[in-house]
Amino acid sequence: MGIQKCGLNLDLTKKELLPHGTFEFPCAGYLEHYNQQPNDNIPWHWHNELEVIYLSSGKLKIQVPGRAYLLSEGDCFLINSGILHCAAAQSGCELHSIVFSPLLLTGSNDSVFAKKYIHPLTQCSAFSACLLEPAANRREIEEVNQAFDALLHDSPGFEFTVREKLSALCYAVYRQFESSIAGGETPVSLDNQRLRDMMKYIQMNYHNEITLAEIAGAAGISERECLRCFERTIQLSPIQYLLKYRIVHGAETLILRPADSISDIASACGFDSPSNFSKLFKRYYNCTPREYRNAHPSS
Repeated sequence: MGIQKCGLNLDLTKKELLPHGTFEFPCAGYLEHYNQQPNDNIPWHWHNELEVIYLSSGKLKIQVPGRAYLLSEGDCFLINSGILHCAAAQSGCELHSIVFSPLLLTGSNDSVFAKKYIHPLTQCSAFSACLLEPAANRREIEEVNQAFDALLHDSPGFEFTVREKLSALCYAVYRQFESSIAGGETPVSLDNQRLRDMMKYIQMNYHNEITLAEIAGAAGISERECLRCFERTIQLSPIQYLLKYRIVHGAETLILRPADSISDIASACGFDSPSNFSKLFKRYYNCTPREYRNAHPSS
């Protein structure tokens, strides 16, 4: 099994399509380095698996709807199934992550592990993510590192080690949220679902002129509630998110379509003029589109 190469492949709702592990062993480990460059971050996305991240060096800002966390060296972070999240390095950093299906721990959806522990945890609205710090969670962080090392070195019987360590981690988090689970809090944040619907609309229509009313309509809400939803969840307005999406897509297109002119790419990404595209691009990437393309030649 070993460690896989991270690379996001997202559908129109920002769901990650990349398979993590195999059907027989639905779990994969990743070792990644990030810096503070605008094009070197983890965009908003979600997946059905849980994800645990250990920061081995540097600082990393992780956002989930409505909340941001700053991880320092030695911190660990667990993200629930189905939760939108993004991350950006606050300095050069190295992270170890494990993305795993609940079925890795439960075996089946009908087992006692599923019904008594894992399903109630993943459906708990109070648990979108959980920060584990060395001072208070030394044992849990050790479990994560032991699981990662087993994946990294592909050691004999690593599957048993990974399952055991991740089971211990999830049980510890279950105990932390047990009172919320017992209280029967409702699953899946409404903001989280609305945001997925609106992001899907933006991704499908970014190349056209889009109004706030159209974005709000994708989730069946008012313009005012649309603004509030974006601000509550990702601290950006819908139009700011749209512009950022267009710029990032433009940067990718500059590399993937080297024969296309800057003007053609600007138009394809929804900008009314090449000069407006270049102005916003430079504000985000600190260079012109042409300079960016020259610095990132296509393979």
